[in-house]
Amino acid sequence: MLAASVFTPGAYAADLLPVTAPQPVPRDPGQWTFSFSPYFWAAGLDGETQVFGLPTVDIHQDFGDILSDLDFAFMAAGDARYDRYSIFTDLSYVRVTTSSASPRGVVADEVRLKSETFTAMLGGAYTVYEDQNARLDVLAGARFWHVETRVGLSGGLIGSLSKTDSANWVDAIVGIKGSYSFTDKIYATGWGMIGAGGADLDWDVLAGLGYKFNDTVSAVAGCRAQGVDYSSDGFSYDVIQHGPIIGMTVRF
Repeated sequence: MLAASVFTPGAYAADLLPVTAPQPVPRDPGQWTFSFSPYFWAAGLDGETQVFGLPTVDIHQDFGDILSDLDFAFMAAGDARYDRYSIFTDLSYVRVTTSSASPRGVVADEVRLKSETFTAMLGGAYTVYEDQNARLDVLAGARFWHVETRVGLSGGLIGSLSKTDSANWVDAIVGIKGSYSFTDKIYATGWGMIGAGGADLDWDVLAGLGYKFNDTVSAVAGCRAQGVDYSSDGFSYDVIQHGPIIGMTVRF
């Protein structure tokens, strides 16, 4: 991601959101810059979940299942930067309904899983390295999770059963964000985060390639994977959400 390249005097480092745009270095070091980045994440599910009173359900989706099983998704990120300091947020809501699941140790003709996941992260970052082409930030923050899972079993020896359970928790997160401009139009961006708290493990990895149309608008495409391992009071959610991501950034 930090390969060598030749730049014109107008080249500069990209900002560091999931879907992001390069920005010029402000003439006034005390100037605030802001961005808003709506994006779309076609997130499939792999892992296992359990609703109290029902057997553990294994979830395994290949890439072809992602779009067909996705019911609704909304994602957006925001950033406010002052000199080397920044505050950022990332919101994600994903609702997936799938039959690509199986109950562990139970015979059933059909398993239907509906999963709703909402995450909201608020964090701060500090730039430890920056030049005309690259930037590296260290970050820390907290991520709120809301997960609701509905499991339905039908047919076979189990008959027909359906239950819903949900949980809310907060995890502390630390990590890095980085970017590199290949030209004054094309740039790479990504992040890596890990944490815990309400969950035993919470991690998030993203990599994207962007194109800058002008100083205000750019577009990004890439991949993101996010995993969490949570269990409490008979409800468990040990799942990786993964898939392609596309979006745009508006800077002001």
